[in-house]
Amino acid sequence: MIVMDVKINNFYAFKDFHMNMSYPKKIVNSYIRDEHLKERPNFRYKKVNIIMGANATGKTSFGQMLMSVFNFIHKKETAYLINRICDVKKEANFSIDFVMNRFTLYSMQIIIHPVNDDGYTENNVEVKIDKIKINKNDSYESCKKRMESKNNLSEYTANYVEELDKLSRLSWLFVSPEKEEKFKFPKGDFKKIYITVLEKTLKALDPSIEKVEELNDIDDSYVIRMKSKNVIIQEGSIVNESILSSGTKAGLEIARIVASILTNRNQFYYCDEKFSYVHSDIEKAFLSIMIDKLGENEQLFFTTHNMDILDLTLPKHSFIFMKKDIYNEKMPIKCISADEILKRNTDSLKSAVENDLFCTAPSVDCVYDIIS
Repeated sequence: MIVMDVKINNFYAFKDFHMNMSYPKKIVNSYIRDEHLKERPNFRYKKVNIIMGANATGKTSFGQMLMSVFNFIHKKETAYLINRICDVKKEANFSIDFVMNRFTLYSMQIIIHPVNDDGYTENNVEVKIDKIKINKNDSYESCKKRMESKNNLSEYTANYVEELDKLSRLSWLFVSPEKEEKFKFPKGDFKKIYITVLEKTLKALDPSIEKVEELNDIDDSYVIRMKSKNVIIQEGSIVNESILSSGTKAGLEIARIVASILTNRNQFYYCDEKFSYVHSDIEKAFLSIMIDKLGENEQLFFTTHNMDILDLTLPKHSFIFMKKDIYNEKMPIKCISADEILKRNTDSLKSAVENDLFCTAPSVDCVYDIIS
């Protein structure tokens, strides 16, 4: 699955929010390989999307919104959407363009109508899905234009279950500090690969860790062997978690997304601030591996506060900056792609951010008001 365009209105704090994942022209000698749909070189998409911004600018909420829509598609339960609505007295709508089945562009639009004082119910949800074949020389823009010019575009329907049945099974992975459920160790063939990656990940995060082993006599249990002590993980819970640092504990899911990318286990990946407690050089190294091993027709979203990430030799269109303006009632959250402002190859992205060219630096006035 490749996400090409997203519009969000009245979910979380988003109003008339728009993010597009296409880019206009091929980048010569790009560090990112195959940044286009396989066998469709003109159908370019942002394979790597590094989202940056101050706190509370919507980085996590954007990922949570995508995950809610994916779960709605997969499980056909409207609660995933209704529970994310901001103002229950107003209409909420969401649209997403995405690629599935290699050469098919889908456009899904969702409207949720409030009809009474009780707000929304599942009966207020309407969905429509259009699709079109991606021809050999198509770009996203030309394909979308051809779709919109069709005479037989679908109509909104309250029978969203039947409409969602048009879509095949999605394949995604979200890792986020907001997820509260217990971590589950993988099963089957992937388990062996994951444990190998986990061991190397934890050694990088904590040099005192020597090995990760499965406990054969206890179901779903593992031991992290350290030089002076051991840490047990049983049924997704770390038994003596105070021994591990916050960064080391994050390694459980860091290893999960890295192992998944190495094995092309999923197509869509969203890594949300899993490196908040990890050294900058370690974060850069892991991100470099993720980008290098990202497969054809796959896509990565990666949120971070780490300014050193700007030093990576990536196309400028890979960087998206989130901005919140509480005085803008019509569009309180917006995103800015770096290539919208920095047009020349010689433009320094890090210098632009340090000089707040994107106007996304947080305000510190309230901090200094403490001592005024």
